[in-house]
Amino acid sequence: MTSSALPEARRLDTAAALLDLLADTATEPRTDLQLEALTLAVAADLPVLLWGEPGIGKTAALTQLAAALDLPLTTVIASVHEPSDFSGLPVIGDDPAVQGVPMAPPDWAVRLVRAGRGLLFLDELSTAPPAVQAALLRVVLERRIGALHLPPGVRIVAAANPRSSAADGWELSAPLANRFVHLQWTYDHDVVLRGLGGTWPRASLPHLDPARLREAVAFARRAVCGLLATRPALVHRLPNNETRRGGAWPSPRSWEMTLRLIAFATAAGTSREVLSMLVRGTVGDGPGLELLASLDRLDLPDPEALLADPSSAVLPERGDLRQAVLDGVVDAVRQRPDQARWDAAWALLVTALETGAPDLVVVPAATLAGLRRDDWAVPAAIERLAGAVSLSRGADHAGVRAEAVVGAAR
Repeated sequence: MTSSALPEARRLDTAAALLDLLADTATEPRTDLQLEALTLAVAADLPVLLWGEPGIGKTAALTQLAAALDLPLTTVIASVHEPSDFSGLPVIGDDPAVQGVPMAPPDWAVRLVRAGRGLLFLDELSTAPPAVQAALLRVVLERRIGALHLPPGVRIVAAANPRSSAADGWELSAPLANRFVHLQWTYDHDVVLRGLGGTWPRASLPHLDPARLREAVAFARRAVCGLLATRPALVHRLPNNETRRGGAWPSPRSWEMTLRLIAFATAAGTSREVLSMLVRGTVGDGPGLELLASLDRLDLPDPEALLADPSSAVLPERGDLRQAVLDGVVDAVRQRPDQARWDAAWALLVTALETGAPDLVVVPAATLAGLRRDDWAVPAAIERLAGAVSLSRGADHAGVRAEAVVGAAR
């Protein structure tokens, strides 16, 4: 029997078979930084908000994530709900004066509580009116819907389109925005091509090293507290612009979220690129970049340890970090000067000269030379540095002379 002669019901069965084949896709391990950032935030039990243009694949990513983590997915379109759908509908009992009026939760919340685990996906968040956004505050932060409290096994992820491309969109309110980790969701050309061919990246939770948990927490606390101790203005900075208030900005709440993300990233050995996405998506670009820079300095060796054993010192490869280490060593000698520490600092400068760019030792060497006391003998190491210092200064003078010649020619 030809396909044209099949009964209508059989034709639908054939169409369903074809749809099943189209939906039959596989996954593979593949580096995907934004997916890695999403899974780490989910593991840290922090609400995540994916920002991206319509059709970019936000919903598909959440569907695949729920399947990979074996979590039931509950999708709630925020814009089509009333505030009472999140705060609960009042139900009057036999004696409300004694028992009160409980707030009945919606059926999807009841299903999540019964399952004890799941992925709650709040879609189209930027099209939810202000009253609905206000009702979502307790859902996102306190995980309460009516009289129900979502169990710890439930994770919350939301998605939104920029106001310019949202259907009748609203700016996200500052209180709601400050409860999310904001991730910019874009598409990768190679990932899309591979996925349309039937194979998508595999989502998986980060592998946390049990032996590094305490170290990770201590590092995260030291990083955040160290930055805020020197930059108190960053503790709370509400943007003046309404659009920016709907994104990531620093507050005690978002710094606490950042601390948690750093701890998880450290325990998982997460790349700096992924950590950058998460930190900047929590406290904003400016404070986030300052924190990332301070993390680099936290990884630097202790100047006192270097002065105690300069022969075994290992200096950073990056020029800016090496410069910071050398400056720290010289400053340590300045704060507690003696002949042995001064000699050890010269030995470290020689190591820096032999293993890196000579120009990095010029300023520390000049500063260290100025710390010499009259009764301190001049170490032999100074002779090894003299050539590099004079060569660098000669190059500087030559550059100045060249600029003067060029200026005169003009």
